[in-house]
Amino acid sequence: MDSTTQLTIRRTGITVPVRTSGSPAPPGSHEITHPGAHVYDPDRPVGSLHLRAARVLEGNWTGTSTVPSHGLYPHQWSWDSAFIAIGLRHLSPLRAQTELETLLGAQWGDGRIPHIVFNPSVPLDAYFPSPDFWRSSTAGRAAGAPRTVQTSGIVQPPVHALAAWLVHQADPGLSRSRSFLSRMYPRLAAWHRYLLHRRDLGGGGLASVVHPWEQGMDNSPCWDAPLSRVTPAAPRSFRRADLDHGSAEDRPTDLDYGRYVRLATDYRDGGYADGAGEFAVEDPAFNALLIASEHALAAIAQELGAAGTARHARAERLTAALVERLWDPAEGMFFCRDVYGGDARDGVESGALGSERRSAENGALGSERRSAESGAHGSERGSRSGALAPEQRSAESSAHSSERRSRQSGAHASEQRSRTGALIPERSVAGLLPLILPALPRDIAATLVRTAGGPHFGLGGVARLAPSYDLTGHAFDPHRYWRGPAWFNTNWLLERGLRLHGEHGRAEELRAALLETADASGFAEYVDPYTGEACGALGFSWTAALTLDLLHESAGADQADLTGRASRTDRADQSTQVVSHPGRRAFDNVHGTPPHASHTSHTPHTPHTPHSSFETGAKGGDRG
Repeated sequence: MDSTTQLTIRRTGITVPVRTSGSPAPPGSHEITHPGAHVYDPDRPVGSLHLRAARVLEGNWTGTSTVPSHGLYPHQWSWDSAFIAIGLRHLSPLRAQTELETLLGAQWGDGRIPHIVFNPSVPLDAYFPSPDFWRSSTAGRAAGAPRTVQTSGIVQPPVHALAAWLVHQADPGLSRSRSFLSRMYPRLAAWHRYLLHRRDLGGGGLASVVHPWEQGMDNSPCWDAPLSRVTPAAPRSFRRADLDHGSAEDRPTDLDYGRYVRLATDYRDGGYADGAGEFAVEDPAFNALLIASEHALAAIAQELGAAGTARHARAERLTAALVERLWDPAEGMFFCRDVYGGDARDGVESGALGSERRSAENGALGSERRSAESGAHGSERGSRSGALAPEQRSAESSAHSSERRSRQSGAHASEQRSRTGALIPERSVAGLLPLILPALPRDIAATLVRTAGGPHFGLGGVARLAPSYDLTGHAFDPHRYWRGPAWFNTNWLLERGLRLHGEHGRAEELRAALLETADASGFAEYVDPYTGEACGALGFSWTAALTLDLLHESAGADQADLTGRASRTDRADQSTQVVSHPGRRAFDNVHGTPPHASHTSHTPHTPHTPHSSFETGAKGGDRG
């Protein structure tokens, strides 16, 4: 029986075989069976959207992780796996946990989570840059790169803590029985410390990306100006494997690709030390996801018995820094900041708000939050010392020492460069994504909604889905990577942001458009924003995963945000249970139980109060 067909079987009293015809039975058995299986949406017909999405994820599963697509992207990608886990939790919380565990198992000693974890069974020439380009185990030795697995040396957006929290909530009993969060928390905390200290290259509190591939929107016009300072690598010094799977008209140009290779080469040859390169950009989407994940880490800390208050305070302080450094009220959106850039718009970038007012607001807010955070640190430390296991306390102690060292290292690096930089005058969908933040000021959230529906992005109007780049922009191309096409992960984030800030009607329209487009496009990697025409790879994993998440969406999704507070329009009722708990045992048992997965008698599901609009059910580019 096909493994995804299991998902359509009704719950019965009979024994149902769950092994695929292509997967062997475990040693000592002839068949895996599971009596009376609960299954996902049993009333849906075979061939329905949810079943086809499940088949995409099953087809791209390797046994320990999920590839974005077998042809173009045959390894494990960092933020892909986070989005994939968010969708997988509806089919198999166990597999979703395994997805994240595999990724974080390749974490570097300095805390970074690499953007690619290479599959050693894939030929070197199947993807470029391949492991022999990155040389992680040798070039990354000083940064603590693992010796037993090959990775890239750059990172991708930090969606991981958010994904871990949502995966936990899909089956808290299973998660607790496997100590999922207690194993993930020290790694995720180290990841955030790396970004907040080693990558604060602008000195303003935000994380910088040091390569366009790190931000995820690889070929965005936002990178054109800072990339213009980079001398490209010689065309004959590398071979582009991406053109074997896609049209050159849809891919980055050879000139851009040569600059990508030069940046990566210099970073590698410098031992992957941060702050010495020619490219450093503070991106609003990257930092918004970091802030959302800080809120998620606070929730994880609370689940483990700590206060979590310090992390909520830090997230709110980062939100203030995001507004201070990247918000342009005259344009009604956030922009990227070129940390090493000139004065193209610096000094007038936020004129409508007024520097005096902004300084006063952020000064008062910062003082209040520093006070709260100071008390919260003491409270969290006191709570954690009694609540967390000894090995976690040891990890925390070591992490604090590491944090101090990394802060000093990051401060030293940022002193070598201009800490002001300039905003980059290109409108990207990244500038709308801070809408996911619960502490975003009300007037800014309302302005972002208007901008999303205006002529530059056309959401709810001329565009089916929000484009990756300004529809009226000089570099707009509806088919070329991140220079205009619409992507499912960015629109999924926008849908959550709209719900969070009370725009339920717009959110529902976007949800319907996402599901219709995923269905019609064959779960395409990205699409033409006007027509929905499929572009890039088909059967793309995060498109299928986020489709499943949208199919599980509940009206209760509007009830709360990541801080645990009710959303602005629905504070009266927080009692709705959001995360559905369909049966997934058949799906879990298809390939047996991964390590740490003994869960035959785990705690049953219990209702909980939702913490986030993401709990609703809530690549770019060349990927390096």
